[in-house]
Amino acid sequence: MTRFLLLFATVAALSSVPARAEIWGYVDEDGRAHLAERQLDARYQLFQKGGSLKREDAVDDVVIVGKTRQGVAPGDVAGLPRVAAPHISASRKAPYREMIARVAREHRLDPELLHAIVSVESGYQSAALSPKGAVGLMQVMPATGERFGVTELSDPRQNLKAGARYLKFLLTAFNGNLPLVLAAYNAGEGAVQKYNNRIPPYPETRDYVAKVLASYRGAAEPSGALRDAGGKRMRVVIQPDRAL
Repeated sequence: MTRFLLLFATVAALSSVPARAEIWGYVDEDGRAHLAERQLDARYQLFQKGGSLKREDAVDDVVIVGKTRQGVAPGDVAGLPRVAAPHISASRKAPYREMIARVAREHRLDPELLHAIVSVESGYQSAALSPKGAVGLMQVMPATGERFGVTELSDPRQNLKAGARYLKFLLTAFNGNLPLVLAAYNAGEGAVQKYNNRIPPYPETRDYVAKVLASYRGAAEPSGALRDAGGKRMRVVIQPDRAL
């Protein structure tokens, strides 16, 4: 019954667009609500006729809607140091708030996740340059920028685009496991794979992951974010209307 109520609430929250289709869904063992515009398999039940999923949200195989904890499990963060989120003044964030929101929309990412990374990486200093050569707001290495089609890393918007494209790639590569994604953003995906898809034992990387998670969790909850009956954020997966 609890799962039914969770799914019903999820459908109600996401179906506020013109009616066109049916909405099918189920809640899995991890509390993720899976939605589709047709019955993809026997697990999917019909929850609404004449509803519609937001088509722009149905990208590739899955997309996580709203601010979630993207697969963070206790084992994923074991051994991370206890840290406080960086304190960044509103005036320092202000010049980049709209830019970050736009880049997040373009890449279908949570803007607060980008803010968390920028806070830790550069403290919103667009001219920041690390000793290793990482550039700008998201501290993107030139080789990474070229890999994702961006060369003007000193330009804040281009820097954000490069970082967002890399982040999107990592979210797919590590199945939305945010601690691993952040570890890979800091140390490279090869380092995470080297340690069997665990956060590498590098003090710098562990400190980085802890700080970004602290910043992300401490951000204000956006309107429309979903929570389960226990008050935890709910991960919602939308399946496109095609066979998987």
